[in-house]
Amino acid sequence: VQLQASGGGLVQAGGSLRLSCAASGRIHSINGMAWYRQAPGKQRELVADIANIGSTNYADSVKGRFTISRDGAKNMVYLQMNSLKPEDTAVYYCNAKIYTGWGSFNDYWGQGTQVTVSS
Repeated sequence: VQLQASGGGLVQAGGSLRLSCAASGRIHSINGMAWYRQAPGKQRELVADIANIGSTNYADSVKGRFTISRDGAKNMVYLQMNSLKPEDTAVYYCNAKIYTGWGSFNDYWGQGTQVTVSS
């Protein structure tokens, strides 16, 4: 199983970016999907997550600015980021809880995509 994230880049404060993450490989089913981020010198933190029934959860710092969504048929998760701030600068990682048909659901991570917001 692989998760491939894309869509990061350099943007000015107030701008927008859309991150995408595609899961591929031996996938029987996917439960929750999420985006995390890690800024230099800081711990990785949850940005947003979305359950397989569509319910969502956001970090307080991004509420009202970011929107997480998923396409179950394509095994993809997205993060629409609007009104970006310099403090949103980080490496963003996608995460998915995937059942491959063996054992139980396990956590899988994408490789990370850099988001840099200039002031």
